[in-house]
Formats: sequence, C-alpha cells, structure tokens
Amino acid sequence: MSEKDKLDINNLPTHIAIIMDGNGRWAEEKGQDRLFGHLNGVESVRDIVEGAAEIGIQYLTLYAFSTENWDRPQEEVTGLMELLIDTIKKEVPTLNKNNIRLNVIGDTDMLPKGAQNELFEAIEQTAPNTGLNLIMALSYSSRWEIIHAAQRIANDAKNGKISPEEINQDRFKEYLTTSRFPDPELMIRTSGEFRISNFLLYQLAYTELYFTPTLWPDFRKENLYLAIQDYQQRERRFGKTGKQINTIKI
Repeated sequence: MSEKDKLDINNLPTHIAIIMDGNGRWAEEKGQDRLFGHLNGVESVRDIVEGAAEIGIQYLTLYAFSTENWDRPQEEVTGLMELLIDTIKKEVPTLNKNNIRLNVIGDTDMLPKGAQNELFEAIEQTAPNTGLNLIMALSYSSRWEIIHAAQRIANDAKNGKISPEEINQDRFKEYLTTSRFPDPELMIRTSGEFRISNFLLYQLAYTELYFTPTLWPDFRKENLYLAIQDYQQRERRFGKTGKQINTIKI
C-alpha cells in the first residue's frame, strides 16, 4: 500500500511550504561537485509538485534560493542561475498540462536579466491555470520581505494613503509578497537541520513544522505523504486549549 492511500483526503493542508535542503551534501557524499546535487534536486521538485497536485494541495511554496545564497561561491551561484533558466524553459509545458500556475516571491530584481525574462514569461503563460499554485521563493528572505513591507507602509503613511490606526495584522499582510496566498499549515525541511533559515517568519506563526533527515535529492512523493500523515495527527489549537478545539468541532 502506498503512503498516499493512508492519507485523510478531508484533512489535507491547503498550503505546504518546503525548505529544500541538502543538495550540496548529497553531491559531496557521492564525490561530485555541489551543482550536481542541485541538478538532481530538480527531479525532486518535479516529483513533489506532481504529488502535491495529484492529491489536491492548493498551494506549494518551495524555498529555492535565499538572499543569503548570493554569498555562495560565484561558480555555484552562476551554475544555479543557469539551471534555473534551463529548468523554467523545460517545465512550462508540463505546468500547463497539469493546470499548475507558477508564482514567485522574493527580490527578483537581483536575478540575472535572462532569469527574470524566463521567469516572468513562464508566470504569464501559466496565469490562466486554476489548479495547484506553485510559489517559488527566489532571492527571498523573510527579513527582507518584512522590511520591504514596512518601507511601503511608511511611504503610504507619508503620502496620506494610510493612517497608523489602520495598521493591523490583516492590513500589514497586504504589504507582504505573500498577500495573495494563505499562510502555510505545514512546513517541511529536509536534510536533518532544525531551523527556519529566514523563511516565511511572519507566515509560519501557527504552521506545523516537520523535519526529516532525508536529503532533498532523495525526497519523493512517499516522503511528502509521510509528512502530511504526521500533520494529520497534530492537534492545531492556535493558542486555545485542546478542550476548546474539540468543543468547536462538536
């Protein structure tokens, strides 16, 4: 029996976020350079996107490249950007075939012009799709996002478009790059590291966290389904007591 068959289809997370970690270590264990790991990590992306779409997940955010990753060796960064361009070109027909809409969050102005062009063209080509929303976090960091939101709020306040009294959680969320998406219910991190690494810090306030030692190039649908099974065993209380939650369910 597949792990997929053990899922409660009526209790799926609407939005799953994944920190895809371990490409470099996976490659080094095999005596290869780090870029070899990133190349094989693309296969995991394909498999997980397909698996999420098959079971009806509505939003999937993948942490593909952080703002801190720009500080990695130039050869690795250049290779990653070339891989990004090549992957986007190849995957658009598959995304359209599977009714998947591509989105992006992050400081995309930092991306090479070629990557920007391919990315925005792919976003436009998949915009009519109504299935899974695939959100790529590229040149993204949560601190950048929060500071950017604060700057926009300050600018709007300066120009009289918003008053301090109007700023609440809902209004603040409108200024985040994720304003069009619900907060994740489940966040998965591969490779055995137990940290969030500047990823969706505001949005993960009540997200269930799942850490697995599996390196990203080895992470497949069955691993995703195991993470969702674990999520389905959790009691999500949002600051309330278990008794309160169970009373609400009744």
